[in-house]
Amino acid sequence: MSDPYLIGSAMTGGYGKGPDILHDCTISVNKGEIAVIVGPNGAGKSTGMKALFGMLNLRLGAVRLDGEDITALSPQDRVIKGMGFVPQTHNIFTSMTVEENLEMGGFIRTDDISETIEQVYHLFPILKDKRNQPAGELSGGQRQQVAVGRALMTKPKVLMLDEPTAGVSPIVMDELFDRIIEVSRTGLPILMVEQNAKQALEIADKGYVLVQGRNAFTGTGQDLLADPEVRKSFLGG
Repeated sequence: MSDPYLIGSAMTGGYGKGPDILHDCTISVNKGEIAVIVGPNGAGKSTGMKALFGMLNLRLGAVRLDGEDITALSPQDRVIKGMGFVPQTHNIFTSMTVEENLEMGGFIRTDDISETIEQVYHLFPILKDKRNQPAGELSGGQRQQVAVGRALMTKPKVLMLDEPTAGVSPIVMDELFDRIIEVSRTGLPILMVEQNAKQALEIADKGYVLVQGRNAFTGTGQDLLADPEVRKSFLGG
């Protein structure tokens, strides 16, 4: 079996010189797959994602992208290698228009970005309607669409989303998940951290339940949804 497209294996580490938050934690995603990281508050979910993106001091373990060891690379260099990362907050330029935000997303590219902008508008039609509007005037769900669209402007090889549905209504959450599925169908691997564990596992090919920075349960989304212990402990019964 070939190696996963993106894998952080046996990751142990924390922020700066602080204590370890991750303990021998492994997270991976394959092409065309949606992998989700769920777990209780303080479980290390976002920390696991940030470790893959190079925002953490890994003391043990390694990160590999498409077979290449990228453990020593900065986040900026990982973007150049093909990682698209959407943080939970401060993920758009509020004073810029929607289209200017997308153009900023294409900053590392030297080719024509207009076709990719049209692809983003096709995926998120509301953004085309509001392309000349300051992004700060949009609703929470629309802002998240801008943030995801901006990450797609780099033509990433893997897309990482940190709590994309935080603070949005259930209807908007369902719509965002539908768009995420659509992106995944293009073959792009998607890794996301989600508080809405049940809904996220329903669309996941693979799920990781973290507890105190360790892998507690790993399986397909359906397997985890059906696991009585996972249901009782993490999904409200």
